[in-house]
Amino acid sequence: MNFIARRGLSTLIPPKIASPSGIGAAQDAARMERVVSFYEKLPRGPAPEVQPRGLFERYQARYFGKNPSAAPLAHFIGVMLVLGYTQHYYFHFRHHKNNAH
Repeated sequence: MNFIARRGLSTLIPPKIASPSGIGAAQDAARMERVVSFYEKLPRGPAPEVQPRGLFERYQARYFGKNPSAAPLAHFIGVMLVLGYTQHYYFHFRHHKNNAH
């Protein structure tokens, strides 16, 4: 089984592309030293945590981040109640201000 897996992986990369001369890379040590020095300068370890900037990102980080809570559900219900009442007032209650029907 191990032979079949290695054989399957070896056929993914054609031999001409896998060789340094096939991709146009120089085979001298100076060029390889530049590549190694480039990779040595890259930062190591985990990336720093990104700080939220906008209103939506801060809300998302606060309620959906490391300690998720049910507060967004309560916020959604409150917003729907307020929007529902304002629509109901606009389309129905405002006509009953001065006289009943």
